[in-house]
Amino acid sequence: MRKHSRRFQEILQKVERGKIYKPIDAINVLKDLSNVKFIETVEAHIALGLDPKYADQQLRSTVVLPKGTGKKLRIAVITKDEKAIRYLNGEADIIGFEDLIQEIKDGRLDFDKLIATPDVMSSVAKLGKVLGPRGLMPSPKAGTVTTNLYDAVKQFRLGKLEYRVDRSGIVHVPLGKLNFSPLDLISNLSALYNSIDKNRPYGSKGKYCKSVYLSTTMGPSVLIDHLMIKDSVI
Repeated sequence: MRKHSRRFQEILQKVERGKIYKPIDAINVLKDLSNVKFIETVEAHIALGLDPKYADQQLRSTVVLPKGTGKKLRIAVITKDEKAIRYLNGEADIIGFEDLIQEIKDGRLDFDKLIATPDVMSSVAKLGKVLGPRGLMPSPKAGTVTTNLYDAVKQFRLGKLEYRVDRSGIVHVPLGKLNFSPLDLISNLSALYNSIDKNRPYGSKGKYCKSVYLSTTMGPSVLIDHLMIKDSVI
């Protein structure tokens, strides 16, 4: 069993066990409990009635958080389109083709998101062992394989992120920084929840959303009333 620190145990006692919080109240509780020296990230943990070992119960999609993530992304782009390279200069942090592929093969991984055009994916696929384990391999479902590079970069800058259900049927997503206003975090949570609801796999049976917990990087989780999220009831 994982042993928590004294600090964690002390703040855990301030969360009412078994209580289902309104989303806005949960966020305020997390703000009140935070006592670390950095700005924590607020995370949503959504348990779904899915068994991802079945193909028709897998969930993977993207959502644009309307208030952003609060994180400054380093975005790399792989393309052989010379016009795109010139056009994206100043928009993407790293851009190239064969030279960048070789650099990644040699160990360069100083980026958070990798976007590529479809015509270079046969070359990018060779980087699977490097990119795959780190969740950096471009894919159409994640919106990172596209011919519209400018819009893709812009959307990720604005707060677009990918989510997927894990082996336990849970979706874990960062909602933003704890210093966001409660209403901004609620707005991001509502966008995420509605996206998950909209992309419900056709193999899903019975109750879809089992529970929703909010937590911070170093704090405890708080159970919220997920029925209040869909219609942005705070």
